[in-house]
Amino acid sequence: MKITIKYFGVIAEEAGKTEEVLELDSDDIDVEFLKDHCFSKYSLSDTKSIQVAVNQNMGASGPLQDGDEVAFLPPFSGG
Repeated sequence: MKITIKYFGVIAEEAGKTEEVLELDSDDIDVEFLKDHCFSKYSLSDTKSIQVAVNQNMGASGPLQDGDEVAFLPPFSGG
């Protein structure tokens, strides 16, 4: 399964990249597993305040499909 991951803001700075494509061996991967995997891999901090979007849908959770795009977004404020 191929998943495109996009990192924004301070997350991209900490990871040292804005995007990557992961080839995963299992077809049974969910959003939380992927988040834990990526944040462990890059020793990213403050995982609780990070928002996740799957295929541009904020707050998505559950299983991922081949070809999905997952974005990790730092906290932000509007005005």
